[in-house]
Amino acid sequence: MVPTMMLVADSSRDAHRREALCDLADAVARRGEAPVVSSFGTSDELESAVASVDGPLVVVPAFLAGSDRVSAELLAGLDLDQRFDACATPPLGAVPSIVGSLARRLGQAGWRPGDGVVLAADGAFDQDERQQLTSVARMLSRRVQSPVQVGYLDAWAPSVGDAVERLRRRGQRRVCVASWQLVDGAGHERLRELDATAVTAPLWPAGVVVDTLLSQHRAATARLAA
Repeated sequence: MVPTMMLVADSSRDAHRREALCDLADAVARRGEAPVVSSFGTSDELESAVASVDGPLVVVPAFLAGSDRVSAELLAGLDLDQRFDACATPPLGAVPSIVGSLARRLGQAGWRPGDGVVLAADGAFDQDERQQLTSVARMLSRRVQSPVQVGYLDAWAPSVGDAVERLRRRGQRRVCVASWQLVDGAGHERLRELDATAVTAPLWPAGVVVDTLLSQHRAATARLAA
């Protein structure tokens, strides 16, 4: 029996973000690899959604490591210990295909060789997420052959705006922001307000996002079957 895939994120305060997440869930479901359900709300709604699924279950974060502190807290509060047939996967992080898609987004936004780059994240929920962000920045730097500075929207320093200005003080006239966001929403709107040369679009819609989420599900399915 193929485990149900439950995509999880918080969008309780952002209708535009919820719409984008639902679009992503529909795209995953259309692949036909597994039954797909979603929970894009509060912790109570997540617990209720999990309880409603009969049979094996794989919970897959519909957000990137370090991109969404609220969703990370939501997932961390989920207790699956009483279910032998259920597990959760970590959020997507330093995956080569995802970082490659982000590099392509930079080119589409107007990045040129030699431009400064800021990787814009929400703020790491834990040390593992922070390490993932460091790895993403290094991988992106190798792809664009330019140093990549990490900046944060919330909770951590430097802020994205400060990171942009820091690169400019170092002589970078053009500074582009690589948005470490899976879907559009209020966080991405804040990035558009920055005085940056260009800001990339969120990673979704891109087929690689669906591919990678399904890969997460397949790996977890194998662990459940072991």
